[in-house]
Amino acid sequence: MKIVAFAGSNSEKSINFQLVTFAASLFDTAEIKLLKTADFETHLYSPERELETGIPQLILDFAQEISSADLVLLSLAEHNGSYSAAFKNLYDWISRIPNRKVFDNKPLILLSTSPGARGGQSVLQSAAERFPRDGAELIGTFSLPSFGQNFDRDKQEIVDAKLKMELRSIVENAKAIVKI
Repeated sequence: MKIVAFAGSNSEKSINFQLVTFAASLFDTAEIKLLKTADFETHLYSPERELETGIPQLILDFAQEISSADLVLLSLAEHNGSYSAAFKNLYDWISRIPNRKVFDNKPLILLSTSPGARGGQSVLQSAAERFPRDGAELIGTFSLPSFGQNFDRDKQEIVDAKLKMELRSIVENAKAIVKI
């Protein structure tokens, strides 16, 4: 079984990348492919650019990674209550690939975290509503509030027992659904 995991952030020190990496580590028997959104950056989407140059190869490569997965893990950064510009551009470009839904009908665990007490809940709620219309089979959502207090950067794990158990429960449910 193959899991593709990435954060909706292009930050070199992304706390959402740290969270999705931890979540992926809980699938100890699966092949894990960690992707960095920054490695797939391209010019901003516009209809004129699409007509002039077509869909960039980086976008096609990223879409292929999603298609190759048995399960997708995505942790979204929240910028002003919504997706980061880096993720939104990637999403917009993938949505333009003919005969394809963004998530290619793959099971998806959706995560978010932030330094604040809401843990990126605004972007998480928006994505949970939107992504199933774009081919995501949403099988779980998880928000980690107050990243600095609830995540040990040295050990790279959630330290709050209740929150860790909540994520583990989502992972166990996903293992049963996807047969990992």
